[in-house]
Amino acid sequence: MQFTKMHGIGNDYIFVNCIEQPVPEKPEALAREISDRHFGIGADGLILVLPSTIADVGMKIWNADGSPAEMCGNGARCVAKYFHDYIKPKDQIQIETPSGVVSTVISKTLENSTDVSVNMGKPVWDSAEIPTTLQGNPLLDMLIPIGSEIYEGNIISFGNPHAVFIVDQLSDDFIQEVGPAIENHPYFPERINVEFVQIINPSSIKMRVWERGSGETLACGSGACASFAVCNLKGLVSRELAIDLPGGQLQVYYDELNHVILRGSATEVFTGQWDTEKASIQSPYSSHPSLILNQDDGKSAA
Repeated sequence: MQFTKMHGIGNDYIFVNCIEQPVPEKPEALAREISDRHFGIGADGLILVLPSTIADVGMKIWNADGSPAEMCGNGARCVAKYFHDYIKPKDQIQIETPSGVVSTVISKTLENSTDVSVNMGKPVWDSAEIPTTLQGNPLLDMLIPIGSEIYEGNIISFGNPHAVFIVDQLSDDFIQEVGPAIENHPYFPERINVEFVQIINPSSIKMRVWERGSGETLACGSGACASFAVCNLKGLVSRELAIDLPGGQLQVYYDELNHVILRGSATEVFTGQWDTEKASIQSPYSSHPSLILNQDDGKSAA
């Protein structure tokens, strides 16, 4: 199986071109195996690049634990780069995702890194659509008990669910302890992505994220959009925002139709071959799969 590893400011995925090769039989098991950073390729998940009858290209996403995801902003930006580089050199690319069609624009390319923006649409505040058992519209300043503590979260969806917490200072305790507890809280029947935000000024914030099914990641595109929409609605930031994450910076802003636009770099890391016969689909720890890096082109690197 041919694959390409790409990332959007460190939010990395394994991309498989299923337009030119068969769709893997067990993508959820494949996602768990190849995402493992010790026994696999190492990634936040798996994205299949698929044909589409309603857009230029389609994509389906699996988190590192094999669970499906409805949307991935950074993943969509990487799919746009992949489509442009390997399938058809277009600058405006429509992508069919499990949560609908999104529009992307490629603005510039520097070596193997490409500046890509994606129209993420409008935020969803309705509790049934997120989904959450919490009631309200919008769901701001919701009280969420974790052990003996109560945290104020803001609940929103950008095709997938997010809980945004505004804090005075980002810390490992928030990410590693509160993050997974919120992800699996009974208030969220399909689990939830968790963002912690520190306001720097009206045009800049810092953010860390605990992603549903993947743990802490270096960046999250839909999470950046969720944090922006929440902070803007609360009057804390302007309509254009720079978001600093551990993997780099994303630009997020409202366009004239009040759609949220996410912009940042998309980068190819390497291409290779995954030997599905030697790899174990039962467990990411049961054997060491055969990984053969493709050294036939200038983009490949170990």
